Amino acid sequence: MKKLNGNLVRKINIAVFISGKGSNLLSIIKKSLAKESLFKVSLVLSNKKNIKGLLIAKKYNIKTLVSDFTKSNSKERKVINILKKDQIKLVCLAGFMKILSNNFITLFKGKIINIHPSLLPKYKGLNTHEKVIKNKDTYTGCTVHFVTKKLDSGKIILKKKIRVKKCDNKVSIQKRVLKIEHETYPKAIVKVLSNF
Repeated sequence: MKKLNGNLVRKINIAVFISGKGSNLLSIIKKSLAKESLFKVSLVLSNKKNIKGLLIAKKYNIKTLVSDFTKSNSKERKVINILKKDQIKLVCLAGFMKILSNNFITLFKGKIINIHPSLLPKYKGLNTHEKVIKNKDTYTGCTVHFVTKKLDSGKIILKKKIRVKKCDNKVSIQKRVLKIEHETYPKAIVKVLSNF
């Protein structure tokens, strides 16, 4: 609950979709636990079983769902029904390595966001850090954007940049970019929900 004009207001329910370790998930959960937080992580969905991110969700007593729903219409319908039943107002993709269907994106238009490890519109898709090194970029970073039917092309919500060091390689850049992702994603969620 949060206070608005002295009244208690229910936190906004969000879902986080993951495919791996869940480090961005953890930063989002920690932000949600603050008293003044606008949102609550009500559901964590993974397309894979036995991943670290699911253990993080369970540690914080958050409902989990394992479903590789992107290749099955019936599974997708089940996921959509759960999101509606749980009154999920925003879906946050955090290292979710699947492409959502056009139907799913249309249904939740303006309510799906993603974090991408580059300064979009530069380096859409995979292998962003390798591209940064190869092209000798001065800066790199992360971008939170709305999800549309075109890959990594939705309206940008927030960007954060870091300088590329001469000694950097793809591993060191990945670690440094991930660190700023953890700060940037929760801020972007708040920015989006503030306009709801």
